[in-house]
Amino acid sequence: MKAKELILGLDEVGINDIQLVGGKNASLGEMLNNLGDLGIKIPKGFIITVEAYNYFVDYNDLSHFIAQTLENLDSEDLSLLHSCGESIRNRILDAKFPTELEQQIIQAYHELSLIYVQENVDVAVRSSATAEDLPDASFAGQQETYLNVRGSEDILQSIKRCFASLFTNRAISYRKSFGYDHRDIGLSVCVQKMVRSDIGSSGVAFSLDTESGFKDVVLINGTFGLGELVVQGVISPDEFIVFKPTLAMGFNALVEKKLGRKDQKMIYGGGREKVKVVPTTAAEAYSFCLTDEQAQLLARWVLSIEEYYSKVKGHWCPMDVEWALDGDTKELFVVQARPETIHSRKDVGKIVNYSIDGNCKQHEVLLKGIAVGDKVGAGKVKIVNGNIATIGQVQFNRGDVLVTEMTDPDWEPLMKMASAIVTERGGRTCHAAIVARELGIPALVGSQHARQLLEEGCEVTVSCAEGDVGLVYKGLLDIIKTEIDVSTLPKSTVPIMLNVASPDIAFQYAGLPHSGIGLARLEFIINNYIKVHPLALLERDKIEDNDLSRRIENLVKPYADGKEFFIEKLSQGIAKIASSCYPKPAIVRFSDFKSNEYANLIGGKQYEPEEENPMLGWRGASRYYSVEYKEAFSLECQAIKKVREEMGLDNVIVMIPFCRTVEELHKVYEIMAQNGLLRGRNGLKVYLMAELPSNFLLAEEFAEHIDGFSIGSNDLTQLVLGLDRDSSQVAHLYDERNAAIKRMISMLLQSVKNLPVKVGICGQGPSDYPEFSKFLIEEGIDTISVTPDSFYKTLNITGHEKALFL
Repeated sequence: MKAKELILGLDEVGINDIQLVGGKNASLGEMLNNLGDLGIKIPKGFIITVEAYNYFVDYNDLSHFIAQTLENLDSEDLSLLHSCGESIRNRILDAKFPTELEQQIIQAYHELSLIYVQENVDVAVRSSATAEDLPDASFAGQQETYLNVRGSEDILQSIKRCFASLFTNRAISYRKSFGYDHRDIGLSVCVQKMVRSDIGSSGVAFSLDTESGFKDVVLINGTFGLGELVVQGVISPDEFIVFKPTLAMGFNALVEKKLGRKDQKMIYGGGREKVKVVPTTAAEAYSFCLTDEQAQLLARWVLSIEEYYSKVKGHWCPMDVEWALDGDTKELFVVQARPETIHSRKDVGKIVNYSIDGNCKQHEVLLKGIAVGDKVGAGKVKIVNGNIATIGQVQFNRGDVLVTEMTDPDWEPLMKMASAIVTERGGRTCHAAIVARELGIPALVGSQHARQLLEEGCEVTVSCAEGDVGLVYKGLLDIIKTEIDVSTLPKSTVPIMLNVASPDIAFQYAGLPHSGIGLARLEFIINNYIKVHPLALLERDKIEDNDLSRRIENLVKPYADGKEFFIEKLSQGIAKIASSCYPKPAIVRFSDFKSNEYANLIGGKQYEPEEENPMLGWRGASRYYSVEYKEAFSLECQAIKKVREEMGLDNVIVMIPFCRTVEELHKVYEIMAQNGLLRGRNGLKVYLMAELPSNFLLAEEFAEHIDGFSIGSNDLTQLVLGLDRDSSQVAHLYDERNAAIKRMISMLLQSVKNLPVKVGICGQGPSDYPEFSKFLIEEGIDTISVTPDSFYKTLNITGHEKALFL
């Protein structure tokens, strides 16, 4: 055999060499040769080719034994699968290298060590199969990687273990599932210089949002130490989301940053112990594993890799990238990259929605977790404890809901039989999440105490169709699957926008043919992301309650102070919503908590009055300029300013709620101006929430000072009909379709129809009563904003073949 066919340098291969070096190795070589000029750093290494693997197999006469062992294997017989896989792996591990191949591997390792001026350089030994990244299946992650390998004997043994991993139980089962002949799959191995991420950090990055498939972001997960704990799901990683369009324009494009639960990290071991898991320090647990600058540099690399591969392949090619940060040099490295194979295979011409029949709020929720995917599954709970050694003895029926602490790659044969998966640990890029997406199974990860809260054999419904938070409902609920052919959707006679309550679900609806976000409420972000009363954050040093002080301290720890915490969390929540529709408009309403709602925030009771009717009291505009609250409102203004000017999301329009008089409007403008927010500067538009009778009666006067109205039909109905919408006694009278409400809306539209202001509606009326939209269109409304679940029925009612979206 020619030496070059057995051992190659990473820089000697490219994307056309998959059959010789496997998908991952071909990709590494391609990047090393073509992306270095962009600053992307890849550790050097060498490759044991597929020819070398075949030479090893033939030399030890293994082909017949492998074929005979796997003949007629039922991969769903977990016990038989385990014994067959173990038998093949042991035979490979007992085999010997041909002398020629062994000598070439040792020589290549010696030459790699010389490059780094070391006697025995630490390396990672990574598998790379020829069947990875095929259009109908992803074999990535089926084989093994060995870290912190040093010395010739160690490397030779690790290479054999990589060869053996071609026949792990999961790999055998996976190939059977897709109908691939085991003899048609070859394995290559890369021996690559280790990055000192054991004293730095590492993780994975995707050039899209892994749950929704939203194309315009880079999603980064990471932790301190070696990245295996991220994939294994042992920890919940830090998460960074970077918005591609504003990143390319040079803005601060970090639209979301979430601190993970990083109580452990994997580092180098000593002697025969290659790696070990140790507790993180208190400082590490409350620190992000990347700085904002590092996260955005990595995102630029991922975007460059995506753009390069898309050009090479001739179509959009989202990427899955493994990265490492060297703790010594503080340099970032890419250590693997492969095409993403879930969303890139989806039919973009169809929108598939899953939901639960009826009102979800009526059903008992047993457990919450991080949602993976957007599907719903149901079945009997099967709690599985232990490891792969005991999996073969598990009595698991197809359609059961798998509940466990965490999965590892060897669980794949069992996982593919499940209707849903629930794990106590892990994040969005852990093994359970990756396999669940690949198999199209709904999964909840990071669901703490799942094995205690869910009873063996009980019937449950697992829903990932309600945003980032997944829910386990008691009982078998009716699951509805709706498929929509985008090409058949009608156009609307007016632009249809969306009311988006949570940043967590914003990307989920980015693919709908809507005209922007018609309403995003800051109070939702404050309530769910910040949780603390803004004045309690500003006056932390005055809090005497020790328990309260500790609760706030734990939330604020990763930030300089309470002010920075509030502005960062709020700006990121706004940015995530605005980025989901960029460059279409996103109308963001300043907070409109009532005093009783503010009191429920952490530390809120000491700052809020007790009002007889908070619905008609100290809310909206009247808060913003008040002596008691204007410092807190200033934080909202600073967050908006950051989103528009530092993050580049100038599609954000601000809206002032519950503004009783024109004089109040000017007082609010004064506070906004003091914080750098001026209507008209940098294109800033200001809308007024039209919900008070005074807004309609004085529409022309208000219109002189704003850019648009957005009708809030909820409060309008309350105030025109004299109803307390929180009162069940008069709920039967509450109806936005009442003639008095319609007359008020008609009056507003007629008053301003010749003025340079827009009028839309974002209240619940059109969402609850789509026929109400007909009335609005007839009256000349400019936009209609509805909740996402009402989008299609509103579109059908307002549809007209000649209309265009904004």
